Amino acid sequence: MPRGCARCSMPEEDCSDGGRSVGGAPLRHSGRERARHAAALSAIHHFTCDSPRAACGWWLATDVLGAPTYVLPRPQDVLRALLGGLSRPPWDKASYWYHAGITMWEAVLGFAIGSALGALLGLVLSHWPILGKSWYPYIVGFQSLPKVALAPLMVVWFGFGLEGKVFITAIITFFPVLVNMMAGYQAVEPERIELARSCNASELHLFTKIIIPSCLPFLFAGLGVASVLSILGAVVGEFVGASAGLGMLLMQFTQAMEIAQLFAVILLLAVIGFLMNHVVSLVERRYCFWAQRSNATART
Repeated sequence: MPRGCARCSMPEEDCSDGGRSVGGAPLRHSGRERARHAAALSAIHHFTCDSPRAACGWWLATDVLGAPTYVLPRPQDVLRALLGGLSRPPWDKASYWYHAGITMWEAVLGFAIGSALGALLGLVLSHWPILGKSWYPYIVGFQSLPKVALAPLMVVWFGFGLEGKVFITAIITFFPVLVNMMAGYQAVEPERIELARSCNASELHLFTKIIIPSCLPFLFAGLGVASVLSILGAVVGEFVGASAGLGMLLMQFTQAMEIAQLFAVILLLAVIGFLMNHVVSLVERRYCFWAQRSNATART
């Protein structure tokens, strides 16, 4: 059994001082902090190295090779349009902040509802195989329907308000979490469950101590995919009918052939999707740190 730190409840290998202290005060536990800092530095390195290359290639395509502006606008025009939209106050309806806040609110609500339902139903269908065999084909059939075709129906059911966008976002984010949760449940080692039952463990203890922790790496993999798809769901809902949001701006700029502004909104959507996925990654490192450590050990 692994020894624990003498100053805290962490395992000794996770504690930076192994239970030692200086002047009666415990040293800082920097094992997980070093992993977080390394991941952050790696992301910053990739961003600072890849972004200038992409900008140079973009500039060469427009200013040197002479790509038409209605196909690929110049990067300085896109940057000017982006800064112009972000320079307005958030309460101004012409500001990108205002429309981005609405799209993010729709995406976050749909992501939370769809992910919660997907995780819960994934556990239910995996725990009772009869339900899984009877319900799963219908879920797959419903998921195979194109969401763009369902969007007009959402307008008929819920109108042009928030509910329709949240509903279609929840539908899009539901399936990745469901599939990954079912895969995580099936990946639980039967020997661990048999060992726990031999020690008179209850069903509640099996779920909380063995099944749920084993499913967490798979769950966060599904949440990472769903966090990006949530932006897609919100934009699809706004395409059909909305009075505000980045999807509505995309439709307006497309109809007016304002390509620079169109590219600025697309870049803003990409940034929002990256931030949502990064938040999920941070939560995973906080609550699923053992999977990060085991992956690092396997690579070495």
